[in-house]
Amino acid sequence: MKVPQGITIVVALILAVIGFFIAGAVELSPALIAVLLFASALIPSFFGSSVANGEDNGEVKTLYVGNLPYRANEGAVRALFSDYGNVHSVRLMKDKHTGKRRGFGFVEMSASDAEHAISKLNDSEFQQRTLKVREAKERPDKPTEE
Repeated sequence: MKVPQGITIVVALILAVIGFFIAGAVELSPALIAVLLFASALIPSFFGSSVANGEDNGEVKTLYVGNLPYRANEGAVRALFSDYGNVHSVRLMKDKHTGKRRGFGFVEMSASDAEHAISKLNDSEFQQRTLKVREAKERPDKPTEE
């Protein structure tokens, strides 16, 4: 469950105040209308925008994207994957010593869109490179040194 952002609460309050005055003018219970408008404006933010838009159940899958061009940036990869669904995040891996991109990364997408993106983008050409796209494997936990 998500917590409503400040702007969502402000919008809900404005709707409630407007509803309060309109309800009084048409002889309905102003308080009841105000509460209903306030609550209905907040409900989608508790469940996330995907539920509010009827998209999916909120599950996210991480996709591995290999053979990326070194010049590709997060924005370009996000735009590419956005054509096939709801992209939550893009992480392109860099060498920790040089700061240069390593040619692979991870895209988090809605689970309902991930398979479609994999089928369309795996072995497709992007900036003159043939992409390798698949569901990412879980990274094993590193043992802690004591």
